[in-house]
Amino acid sequence: MEEDVKKAIEEIKPHLQADGGDVEFVEVTEEGVVKVRLLGACAGCPMRQMTLTHGITNFIKKKVPAVKEIQAVE
Repeated sequence: MEEDVKKAIEEIKPHLQADGGDVEFVEVTEEGVVKVRLLGACAGCPMRQMTLTHGITNFIKKKVPAVKEIQAVE
């Protein structure tokens, strides 16, 4: 599952980078929780939770249905 998640993150990165942001893979837990780090403009953006929930989470879950949750870590 980890490789599939990494591929999905690589696919979404250009969309975030176009707005000055980025996302970095951290880990996938045994429970299916993906941990990512928001970087650049995304790190301090007041809309980062919406980006995480509606953008990143929806995209990754569509690509990798086994993922249960996406969490942003510092």
